[in-house]
Amino acid sequence: MILRPSPNFDERGETVSVLVLHYTGMPTAQSAIELLCSPASKVSSHYVVDEDGAVYGLVPEEKRAWHAGISYWRGQRLLNGASVGIEIVNPGHEWGYRPFPGAQMAAVRELCLGILARHPIPPRNVVAHSDIAPNRKQDPGELFDWQGLARAGIGVWTDDFAPPGDWRADLAAIGYDLSLPEDDVIRAFQRHFLPEALGQGMTGQTAARAAALRALVDRD
Repeated sequence: MILRPSPNFDERGETVSVLVLHYTGMPTAQSAIELLCSPASKVSSHYVVDEDGAVYGLVPEEKRAWHAGISYWRGQRLLNGASVGIEIVNPGHEWGYRPFPGAQMAAVRELCLGILARHPIPPRNVVAHSDIAPNRKQDPGELFDWQGLARAGIGVWTDDFAPPGDWRADLAAIGYDLSLPEDDVIRAFQRHFLPEALGQGMTGQTAARAAALRALVDRD
């Protein structure tokens, strides 16, 4: 752990119950860390994970970092107070989105496992920034290895399809904010849980995956 303290935090008023994964979306790791540590930016995260697997600690977990912004998941809004945020170095869709290296994903996995051991975060609450802010965010995106993390006990995943029902109710039960534009919510779901269908709208396959995931989350 490399300490790079950020001044951008305040006190928590809630128990940590959500883990939010982001990408940095900036040209370099250094530019991202500088932004997250700049008092003028008013943004931060608890951790940054570089492409070589180096992990930077910016804000102590017991403090509230400023990473989620306007957000919603499973009935809760403004998730900074209830979440730990990890920024994962990647240029993002604006600067040349690319796969996440194995060393980086291994470091993310170990960091997440440590966080989950310290806080009562259920698998259904390990989320993408795009899940909690689908009208604003795309990160960490469709190339992120959610399936591999789930195999390690981090988050939820299913390869199954179930008979489709009311897909809006299914997405709401999973956690999404259905008051936002439906196309944004569908894309966010696809980025996380069915990337091969990204941008195709509410297909039968997408509805079937949503139904299967709802059944899994309902047992979580």
